[in-house]
Amino acid sequence: MTELFNSLAAYLHDVFVVKFDGWVVLGFVAQAFFTMRFVVQWIASERARKSVMPVAFWFFSIGGGTLLLIYALYRRDPVFIAGQALGLLVYIRNLYFILLTGRQSSAKV
Repeated sequence: MTELFNSLAAYLHDVFVVKFDGWVVLGFVAQAFFTMRFVVQWIASERARKSVMPVAFWFFSIGGGTLLLIYALYRRDPVFIAGQALGLLVYIRNLYFILLTGRQSSAKV
């Protein structure tokens, strides 16, 4: 059991202390942007008592997506790069539609 604890402690030390640098800080800031988009959406929906997607959601998505793409490019992770690049296209397109129409409409399915 002690060996397992020591291995876990060594792993966590390596990940969160040894490898900690400015790029990791950027990654955490980017992740904070993504977290904020859900917080903003949740608060707006609670206030409206229905599902709402505020414009701020898309701004946080673009901010977080851009920072995470930069982070993924630095880390040279092709899966992460492709996912963030595609996501950015969707976020920018949605914001474009909002700005084009001057308001956000809800789709009826």
